[in-house]
Amino acid sequence: MQINSKLPEVGLTIFTTMSKLALEHQAINLGQGFPDFNTDPKLQALVTQAMADGFNQYPYMPGVAELRSVIGEKVETLYGHHYNIDTEITVTSGATQAIMAILLASVGTGDEVIVLEPCYDCYLPAIKLSGANAVCIPMQAPTQEIQTFRVDWDLVRSKVTSKTRMIIINFPHNPTGAVMSKEDLDQLELLVENTNIMILSDEVYEHIIFDDVPHLSIATRPALAERSFVVSSFGKTTHTTGWKIGYVCAPKEMTTELRKVHQFMVFTVPSILQHGLAAYTKNSSTYLDLPAFYQAKRDRLTAGLSKTRFNVLPSPGTFFLLADYSEISELSEADFSIWLTKEHGVTVIPVSAFYASPEAKNSNHKIVRFCFAKKEETLDSAIDRLLKI
Repeated sequence: MQINSKLPEVGLTIFTTMSKLALEHQAINLGQGFPDFNTDPKLQALVTQAMADGFNQYPYMPGVAELRSVIGEKVETLYGHHYNIDTEITVTSGATQAIMAILLASVGTGDEVIVLEPCYDCYLPAIKLSGANAVCIPMQAPTQEIQTFRVDWDLVRSKVTSKTRMIIINFPHNPTGAVMSKEDLDQLELLVENTNIMILSDEVYEHIIFDDVPHLSIATRPALAERSFVVSSFGKTTHTTGWKIGYVCAPKEMTTELRKVHQFMVFTVPSILQHGLAAYTKNSSTYLDLPAFYQAKRDRLTAGLSKTRFNVLPSPGTFFLLADYSEISELSEADFSIWLTKEHGVTVIPVSAFYASPEAKNSNHKIVRFCFAKKEETLDSAIDRLLKI
């Protein structure tokens, strides 16, 4: 039977492709972004207890009240913004489902959605399925003077039209590790002032930010919060990416529309996981201690790579870091990642995979992404292999 595909250009993601290649060549996989260690036994016990206590049926569609309450308290304490737990906080099946539901609820045919590239791979398909058009704007690439990716706000401003309905931002940023500055928030405020532009702020790495730099959530700015969907993820915070539990904070009117879509996508998410996370997250150290935990891993990988022919770029946030391989090879980023997996047994992700336009994909900055959400022995074994290049 012939099917008219709604996403004809979509095939296997780079993460699936590279992970398959890693398995075939027994490579150490520092490509795909998930931990190779288990979550806290205390959290496991709380989820098991929730099952024993009978929380095994459908929970309330927007999420278990105790979990929404914990989320609300956390956000207000950290970012100073109060969200009503009944009308402005929704528990979702991970951040990816949240992003899809937000776009389906908020934009449609003829609308334009600004996306900063490189970007996470679910944004563009979700925009297309919503009927809107993506306007992809490249971030400024690292230079010798400024070694992190950054937003060119003048370029963004030049792309705003009467059709612009939403801008998607993601900080701390995957794949580059860049973080939002006060000046970035100032520029974003100016950009959307006196417009009907909404913001989708993907903040799943909000608690993985380093060097005593605070995360500047969109929720810290009232003028931005009033037009924003703020998305986060327990998967990143509690090392449980496979549980797929996230949440969205947004004003009441926006949340109402989000929930209309959410209830028909998944209706709700697993009850026992919500109850376990509610009890666990009441202890603020479970997320406040994350920066130090991951900074130690970042510094371990950085120190190891500095002894190789890679040039490590700064990683202000997320559990990723970028490295320039121009002293090693002239291959494209995709070909280099395949070569590294096959010949040296370490798998990385090409940054070019996070771009949509052919020009950007072929710009060949010679930068690849490493994930350091791994055990110390995993990182050390990978470094040993890379030292031989």
